[in-house]
Amino acid sequence: MTGLTRIAACHAAPEFLSAKKTTAKAVSLIHEAARNNANLVVFPESYIPAFPIWSALRPPSENHELFKRMVAESVYVDGEEIGAIRAIAKHLGVLVSLGFSEKARYSSATLWNSNVLIGTDGEILVHHRKLMPTFYEKLTWAPGDGHGLEVADTPFGKIGALICGENTNPLARYTLAAQGEQIHISSWPPVWPTRMPQEAVTTSDRTAAAAASNGTESGKKDDALSSAAHGANYDNVAANRTRAAAHCFEAKCFGVLCAGVLETDAIEISAIGSSTADVTIRGLQLSSRGATMFLDTTGTLLPGFTIDGETSAREQKDMLQEDEGILYVDVDLGDCVEGKQYHDIAGGYQRLDVFELKVDRTRREPVSFR
Repeated sequence: MTGLTRIAACHAAPEFLSAKKTTAKAVSLIHEAARNNANLVVFPESYIPAFPIWSALRPPSENHELFKRMVAESVYVDGEEIGAIRAIAKHLGVLVSLGFSEKARYSSATLWNSNVLIGTDGEILVHHRKLMPTFYEKLTWAPGDGHGLEVADTPFGKIGALICGENTNPLARYTLAAQGEQIHISSWPPVWPTRMPQEAVTTSDRTAAAAASNGTESGKKDDALSSAAHGANYDNVAANRTRAAAHCFEAKCFGVLCAGVLETDAIEISAIGSSTADVTIRGLQLSSRGATMFLDTTGTLLPGFTIDGETSAREQKDMLQEDEGILYVDVDLGDCVEGKQYHDIAGGYQRLDVFELKVDRTRREPVSFR
């Protein structure tokens, strides 16, 4: 193909735990991106209906009602919500990558963390279920399968996608690189706390936690210790960019990092029924926010731009983090060529006689009837 591909990454919050309202918001954002000549429109992880952030900071025994709401608002891949996104993609002639919490037809409560890539004709090109939910995500989602480890060859480039922590998996990333991927989508949540932020708990609790972390009674910290030993929370920007940049450098592809936005309603709903609601709220407020950005084929930050809805004026931005918006970038897929002279990890720089990778793309079902 020739010419540039315009990518629109929607740095957006869902209408928390409302599939219907979030679908309507997604349709509106796709309209806006298409008016600004986007070819590919990307949404965050589990955008419909929400990312289950409550599982990070609350014990499972307190989360039953929130899980019920998550099940009720999760959607079927062949349901009306995904159908609406497919229809608008076809109507506007754009590609859409959408993260959503998927219901199983055969179960009243089995969910997957899923992503679909929808073509300009409205057809689903790739339907991926996250291979393995990460950490506390296992309280909400079941493991997926290899069916969606596929790169779609589209008029706007060869596009692949992995969800959040899957971008840490070198075999999953290699599987996409080995299909000639040119644009890699990585979708992320608005926050992903691995610890309760120390500012959210009492002084006595902080002292005890610090002492336990450092193996001292006083709680004093050794500056030579790692961030994990210091009890540091997860740095979403650094952690996400590190993984995505590694893939872009290795695969010689462009990177689209699309994260969600955490709004007040999400924080308040996530604290309902908590025995320590104030701590949950404060913990989410203080957690590191994810960022939406682009990377070039060397893994280097590729500045994007926003477009003013009234004046059409462009403003260059490295990333979007705190506020909602659509970040755009124009990429030349010809830039995927030069780096492969040095390291074509699935081609001329690979030893296929030494290494062999087999991927099972079977879509798993609970029973087979004959």
